[in-house]
Amino acid sequence: MIDVPKQLFIGGTWVDAADGATMPVDNPATGEVVCHVADAGTKDAQLAVDAAVRVQEEWAATAPRARSEILRRAYDIIVSRTDELALLMTTEMGKPLAEARGEVAYAAEFFRWFSEEAVRIEGGFGTLPDGRNRMLLMRRPVGPCLLITPWNFPLAMGTRKIGPAIAAGCTMVLKPAPQTPLSSLVLAEILREAGLPDGVLNVVTTSRPGEVVEPLLRGGRIRKLSFTGSTQVGKLLLEQSAEQVVRTSMELGGNAPFIVFDDADLEKAVDGAMVAKMRNMGEACTAANRFFVHRDVAEEFAVRLAARMSALNVGPGTEPGVDVGPLIDQNGRRKVERLVEDAVQRGARVLAGGRTPTGPGSFYPPTVLSRVSPDSDLMGTEIFGPVAAILTFDDEDEVLRRANDTEWGLVGYVFTESLDRALRVSERLEAGMVGLNTGLVSNPAAPFGGVKQSGLGREGGRVGIDEFLDYKYVAVPVT
Repeated sequence: MIDVPKQLFIGGTWVDAADGATMPVDNPATGEVVCHVADAGTKDAQLAVDAAVRVQEEWAATAPRARSEILRRAYDIIVSRTDELALLMTTEMGKPLAEARGEVAYAAEFFRWFSEEAVRIEGGFGTLPDGRNRMLLMRRPVGPCLLITPWNFPLAMGTRKIGPAIAAGCTMVLKPAPQTPLSSLVLAEILREAGLPDGVLNVVTTSRPGEVVEPLLRGGRIRKLSFTGSTQVGKLLLEQSAEQVVRTSMELGGNAPFIVFDDADLEKAVDGAMVAKMRNMGEACTAANRFFVHRDVAEEFAVRLAARMSALNVGPGTEPGVDVGPLIDQNGRRKVERLVEDAVQRGARVLAGGRTPTGPGSFYPPTVLSRVSPDSDLMGTEIFGPVAAILTFDDEDEVLRRANDTEWGLVGYVFTESLDRALRVSERLEAGMVGLNTGLVSNPAAPFGGVKQSGLGREGGRVGIDEFLDYKYVAVPVT
């Protein structure tokens, strides 16, 4: 594994936690401790905000081209270090090396995308309806930001937030998930190498998020919160942000329906299911959770999917030929075990997997369940594991009603060869994104986000930078 700083990154300097505390970073494939990193407390977080506030005005005045070139240099560095960054990611969170390399490319692309958006921030000028006054519109950075990232995509979720913040001219405090701090620490090192000025990005690793985050949101100096994580935590952060009217964007949980109509190309549908379900071992908010398959093709689809899932190799992500790594920790595995056991008790049939392996690590096999009861707990829970739960349906209205019967609305997947149906169902699905005959929707050039309790705002695409910019209107009288 590459050597990574183990301290906090505040004001351009690597420092220990004020109280000297550290926290372990575990390898989920072995359960062993990889290293210890600094464990920040309230004082450290305040120092990080001090640094961000101190340089905000100067950083906002930086030329857009200068910000753009920093991001482009960081993109080049990440790409040049793909193999070592992938190994680091696999070590701290478990995904196979091939998939980790894919995430490195995905993460780097956010920096390239927003390096291009940095020089395209536009305002406006126009005549107001009365004809006697003019309207001048300016775009300005919202100010110091708090960025909170999850453990499942530790590098890409960092660049997806940091990229637009840098492009817009905002300073930042980044708090990564305690399970995967190393990717964020090396990202800070890369950005410093790319020329990011001291204090623009500050990284605070901590196992005490409540102690660290709440005072920052209530303190009045953080003007923007960008959070990716569970809906439950997102709601708590929204409450804390309300006191100071902190601007928020939230990418929260999902319960994605995967709909296969009777006219679907089943080979294409199974290929899509493998991507939508097994990306990151199913530990993704975009993961297909509920498979609704038309009764006429359900058995064939289930058999094909079970064969594909059974053929996957499970093991440590660093070993050659491994397709599926461990889940993030034992708690994550126990959750999946409980959901599968509940479904089986309610009548589900296990077509593949379903049994926890012995030995070290938090592994769980790719699992396919058919004849799943709609009352099963996994129908109303984000599984976050390699489990495909198949239910049948008979008509379009029925499946849309069932697909939309959830508090979440992040993404949905639709497989059909009918253009009319494809457009009709895509419009009626209550989701921020739809994968139409594809199992992959994530792309830095596209707006990512959901509706209902799956979040607020969008990341990526041309609108991603808007989350970090305010409008300023100047009224200009003409005499």
